Parts: sequence; structure tokens; C-alpha cells
Amino acid sequence: MNSGNPDPSALFALMAPVILMCWIIGAAIVIVPFWQIFKKAGMAPALSFLMVVPLANLVMLYVLAFSPWKTLVVPAYATAGYPPPPPSPYEAPPQA
Repeated sequence: MNSGNPDPSALFALMAPVILMCWIIGAAIVIVPFWQIFKKAGMAPALSFLMVVPLANLVMLYVLAFSPWKTLVVPAYATAGYPPPPPSPYEAPPQA
């Protein structure tokens, strides 16, 4: 006589693909932004795969937070166009 409770192995067989798909989507949600962050920090972007590994993700967050980032610092006036950059000594003076 069946009491209405499903077989646990059959229930696992139905839920395993759903759990796997949720894990893959969750990993992608974590890996994609960290790929960009590691690339902008001047580190190997493949380190972002460590962000889904327990304890390794905490270590990598500390490494990322306290390591010097190899970024180019652009002066504020370079994007605004004022003041104009100094003339190069190698180019001819402007003709009036």
C-alpha cells in the first residue's frame, strides 16, 4: 500500500537537473563580474573561477582588496580638455 510519499531516489532524480542548473546560473552571476574586476586590477581574469570555491573566495577577496592595482591614472583635465596640454617641442609652431 502506497501512503502517498514519493520514493526519495525518484525525487532526487527529478530535482538533480534543477539543482545543477541553479548552481551553474549562480556561479555565472558570481564569475562574470569578478572576471572584469580581476582584469581591471591587472590580475589574471581566470582567478574569478576561485570565487565559487568556499574559503578560496575569502582569500581572493583579501588579495584583491589589498594588492596594488595596475591601473592608469588619467589627470582630470585630460578628459575635460582644459587646460590644453603643453605644446610638444617636436611640432611646428602654429601658423597665424
